[in-house]
Amino acid sequence: MSSKRRWLILAIISSALLLIVIDMTVLYTALPTLTRELGASASQKLWIINIYALIAAGLLLGMGTLGDRLGHKRLFIGGLSVFGVFSLIAAFSPSANVLIGARGFLAVGAAMMMPATLALIRLTFNDEREQAMAFGIWASVASGGAALGPVVGGLLLEHFWWGSVFLINVPIVLVALLLGVTLIPAHPGNPRRHWDWLGSLQVMIGLISIAYAVKELGKRSPSFAAMLVAILLGTLFLVLFIRRQRRAAQPMLELSLFAEPLFRNAVIAALASALAFIGMELVFSQRLQLVLGMSPLASALFILPLPLGSFVAGPLAGYYLSRLGSRRMLFWTLLLSAVAMLAYLLLCNAAVPLQIASLALLGMAMGAALTAASSTIMLSVPTDQAGMAASIEEVSFELGGAAGVTLAGSLLSAMYAWSTSLTVPPRLGQNPVTFESLDDALLVAATLPSDDAALLTGLARAAFDTGFIAVLAVLAALLLVAALLVRFSRR
Repeated sequence: MSSKRRWLILAIISSALLLIVIDMTVLYTALPTLTRELGASASQKLWIINIYALIAAGLLLGMGTLGDRLGHKRLFIGGLSVFGVFSLIAAFSPSANVLIGARGFLAVGAAMMMPATLALIRLTFNDEREQAMAFGIWASVASGGAALGPVVGGLLLEHFWWGSVFLINVPIVLVALLLGVTLIPAHPGNPRRHWDWLGSLQVMIGLISIAYAVKELGKRSPSFAAMLVAILLGTLFLVLFIRRQRRAAQPMLELSLFAEPLFRNAVIAALASALAFIGMELVFSQRLQLVLGMSPLASALFILPLPLGSFVAGPLAGYYLSRLGSRRMLFWTLLLSAVAMLAYLLLCNAAVPLQIASLALLGMAMGAALTAASSTIMLSVPTDQAGMAASIEEVSFELGGAAGVTLAGSLLSAMYAWSTSLTVPPRLGQNPVTFESLDDALLVAATLPSDDAALLTGLARAAFDTGFIAVLAVLAALLLVAALLVRFSRR
């Protein structure tokens, strides 16, 4: 295969990957507008965001082994088709529930494609240096694309309605389909490779149940009975999944890989980086619009240093990975990410140039960490298990993203509810939705006399900032813990 064709295949794969990861975060800047247009409740808002990452994470392991069985090109093309159809449905959703359903099927298409993107890179690039560079580009697209989502959302909302954030996927999917069918070679799969659909279902139910329990905890008046049932159900299905994998002749998750410190460190880094990156962007993009009063376009431009830093750092990290070593690269990039997160926490009300510098540093550190994690995971297994390795990497990224949304969203909601319950006078808190979210409090304030409206708006925004500071502090602590786990890991 010619060098030109190899890099063109990488461009096709990267364009599909960009759509997948942008869809994880594109709604962040669109969320206030979407909530208003569809009348979405606080619970529906979290499900609109969360359902995508949760279903994708649950299906990825099964899709990786299915790709090893059927061939990764076939799964990649099929996933593109599903993604295009449900992007169109999501764009014209008449209600929040329809949008949640469309996002769920978008996740199915994403889960079909994501392991195939990494596996096809492994199969297409044989030269070690080219392979490291290709993985670096893949990781920079994955992390930078996730950071770019709010920027894309803001730019589109400046001129179009909220459905445009999904409609833009359709022409890109059509071009990628045409080029993918023509240029990507059909590497044969292994028909003897077992596909465990039941195990995939078990892990998906387990993940969604645990996430539901965490979200319930973040409510002002949580149902502890519902939370307990969700925790028990999630734990049961995850235990059943692990037992099934241990007994399977051909497990879709090779648990023995996690005994290797290098592989385990890479998974920890991918989980922690994705969790912190996605969680930070969720609360950051909302703060820019709801607290600082920026337009979707202005907030999108303010976020831009994050994806730009990640895009720059990814290929550089891929280039230097073999020189510095995976363990050293993972430790220092995670540590630098924690420092950058703390820096922005301290500078979030400082002069704009200082904020931009800390955001760029955060994007570069996390982009480098994800590059090192992706390359290490993929190069730790034989070629015939590329799909399984890719699915583990993708699960780490998607599960980290889902955990980031759940943790950041729930912690923000809990801190907001706690703060408003202490500061909002009873005469302004007669409507209970005032304590649910800042969006709701601003809608209530619009119905009050001007003096009361100004007071409620100020108190609600201050409460949101309390939650914002708590989220960033917790995310920085998690990154620091991940760095220490990598540094002191043993077999």
